[in-house]
Amino acid sequence: MHLSRSRRRRTAAWAAAALTVTGLLIGPPSAAAADSPAAPVDSALLKAVDKGGESSFFVVLKDKADLAPAKRKRGHAARTKSAFNELKTKAHESQKSLNSFLDKKKVGHQDFWIANAVRVTGDQDLVEQLAKRSDVARIVKEQHYKLDDIESKPTEAQTKAAVKTAVKAAAEEDGAPEWGVGDIKADRVWDEYEDRGEGIVIANVDSGVQYDHPDLVDNYRGNNGDGSFTHAYNWFDASGQCPTDAPCDNNGHGTHTMGTMVGENGVGVAPNATWIAAKGCETDECSDGSLLAAGQWILAPTDATGKNPRPDLAPNIVNNSWGGGDTTFYQDIVEAWNAAGIFEAFASGNDGDGKTCSTGHAPGSQAPSYGVGAYDSSGRIADFSGFGPSLVDGSMKPNISAPGVDVRSTWPGDSYNTISGTSMATPHVAGAVALLWSAAPSLIGDIDATRALLNDGAVDVDDTHCGGTADANNVWGEGRLDIFASVDKAPHTAATMTGKVTDEATGAALTGVTVQATGATGTRAVSTIDGGSYRLTLAPGTYSFTLSGYGYAPATVSGVEVATGQRLSKDFSLAAVPAHKVSGKILDVQGRPLAKASVQISGSPVPAVTTGSDGTFVLPSVAEGTYSLNVTPTAPVLCNGISRGSLTVDGDETADVRLPNRTDAYGNTCAPAAYSWIKGSTEVALSGDEDAKTVSLPFPVKLYGISYTSASVTTNGLINFLEPRIGDYANTALPSAARPNGTVAALWDDLVLDKRSSVQTAVKGAKGNRTFAIVWNNAAYADGTAGRATFEAVFDEATGSVTLQYKSVADRGAGATVGIENQTGDDALQYSFDQSVLTAGSAVHLAQEDK
Repeated sequence: MHLSRSRRRRTAAWAAAALTVTGLLIGPPSAAAADSPAAPVDSALLKAVDKGGESSFFVVLKDKADLAPAKRKRGHAARTKSAFNELKTKAHESQKSLNSFLDKKKVGHQDFWIANAVRVTGDQDLVEQLAKRSDVARIVKEQHYKLDDIESKPTEAQTKAAVKTAVKAAAEEDGAPEWGVGDIKADRVWDEYEDRGEGIVIANVDSGVQYDHPDLVDNYRGNNGDGSFTHAYNWFDASGQCPTDAPCDNNGHGTHTMGTMVGENGVGVAPNATWIAAKGCETDECSDGSLLAAGQWILAPTDATGKNPRPDLAPNIVNNSWGGGDTTFYQDIVEAWNAAGIFEAFASGNDGDGKTCSTGHAPGSQAPSYGVGAYDSSGRIADFSGFGPSLVDGSMKPNISAPGVDVRSTWPGDSYNTISGTSMATPHVAGAVALLWSAAPSLIGDIDATRALLNDGAVDVDDTHCGGTADANNVWGEGRLDIFASVDKAPHTAATMTGKVTDEATGAALTGVTVQATGATGTRAVSTIDGGSYRLTLAPGTYSFTLSGYGYAPATVSGVEVATGQRLSKDFSLAAVPAHKVSGKILDVQGRPLAKASVQISGSPVPAVTTGSDGTFVLPSVAEGTYSLNVTPTAPVLCNGISRGSLTVDGDETADVRLPNRTDAYGNTCAPAAYSWIKGSTEVALSGDEDAKTVSLPFPVKLYGISYTSASVTTNGLINFLEPRIGDYANTALPSAARPNGTVAALWDDLVLDKRSSVQTAVKGAKGNRTFAIVWNNAAYADGTAGRATFEAVFDEATGSVTLQYKSVADRGAGATVGIENQTGDDALQYSFDQSVLTAGSAVHLAQEDK
């Protein structure tokens, strides 16, 4: 809830119940639910909505996607695409009726396809109505999962010392492996199999990652190898916490787990694997909503706007060092990943005491998950490690154990930290699978065979006090991870191709060149390292090789056949291409020169430039090739969108760009409009501070595709379509998950309506072509700002659009939010936030997409 600035009140970001997660497990109905609904309702939710309370919860539908066809597909891209299409189609079809019901009830909803669930916020009456629906399987309260507590953070002196150590280690090629890396014998796989995870893409769902950490930056998939980065399809912030579109980590946990998987200088298990990441945890907690969104992105990564999903770019492996309670809800995501051939590893949890059984937590304690326990450097099980059997389904848990005590890994600030937890053990397993799949590519996507090899290679530990046998028990699972033994037992049918890439004219070694092999089973790619060398393991077959790198003409070699166990050496040379000048002019959406816009050649090391006062720019030297020319306006952005246009450089180029209208994820667009003031005629009984009145609309008004016949008008320049009023709101940037949602912010600020002020409405035009205006006249500022504001929101019956008009705004909007937001606060089209950009006689047109 947003609270009035004049009252300076704050609320906590998360519920206090986060530490005692019951998850989304549905047990026997509680006494309170005994006489109602057919669909079971989570007892925690019933308690939350008792006596007039409200809560966020998930409505889980009965229909489930058939993922069997995906499992039968051959190749990573084919599996992920099949699973994505089936899940998305099933959810879209089965959620139509439920969403129509919610829309009529004016209830905002966030729809998910990977679990076929809809997130809503409501009271007991809504819960009871939903539970009676025949298409609902169960209703469960949204929960928050706890990341491991960070027991220690590096001091400034430790940070400086760590950086010096890392620099020295890098100069000596690779540092000595961390104790956990050596304990699972990953270094033996490096040495004896020449395998460091090449060609495998690994991800984590965590608190984020410092993408440019010295031990992580080289193998980030978004690193173009030339000093530039592309974050689209390689990074996703489901939590909305990062200030830019670049990866961030506001906790440290995610950077630490990623380092254990792929960090260089002896830190990571698979230092040549490629990584991407999804931020599913807000800080030290992870909400169900963010985790579901992150889970969807893992299966089908999207561009920077959240659109254009590419399941073919899904990772091979995903690490999940989080959990809590005894949930079954996330099982849908686990099963979807497994069907798509994405190996998942989950932490077993840190609520153990070294003795008590059934202390492991979901999702790691679910049967479909591969759960991981933790042990220390002396080979003893960690006191905190969660034991089985599973309280969810009685299965043996954990599945395996790995190093999880005093694990040193990467940390934000180019630093390192040593911490403990099953969170630290789990990435050892995820990294180990990268080594296994790189060495034996025939296993890629074969979840059952991979688990069997991990289990067979594990070192047995005889501890049966929680049940099981010496070979497999509820304390250690299958035993201590030994990836060298597992790789040794793997089917060694792969061919190994190595070689060097050089400059055709000079013979100089080329680093950062992408070597991509495409065959019947899919595509594998690696980048050349120091000395221009590369290494690829490939399943037997016929391949086409494509090489690409900035400043060089792409090269393709087709029809390369590789046989079982063959060791091939193939060198490539690339021809350098000339460089040319690229210049032009950037115009805003109205066709006027735009100053201070950033112009960048994506996929090149050419530094971005900023346009001058006349909108012109010059990039003096760009190598021939085809790129994306990205133009980003600087604040105030207003209705100027980001331009990403194709640019082919084969000589000196002139690139004049007019920025597109800015859009939101839904497809609504923003544009400056001609000012045409509508005078109010009918009074709305609204006055004072923090007041609201509901008005009837003369025609149905749509907001994000949902029609409304009434709306709540507030003194604070806000129109709320979902609820009459639930408190005093300070304006925020949009979108924001916190209420209010489903709004039009004409001039959302802390305003007061006194004797000189009024709110009126007016209807103009004939039926079918009417406009309806809500007008605020002479509104004063609660904080005493001099002057007053007169403004209006005008809804158009024919087009479904809304135009915001400003007759006078004393502070030009310096303390206001202007724009529209959807019903769940996860999408918005914001014109401005706390910016002095509104002028007398101006108008902003927000055209709403009709879907």
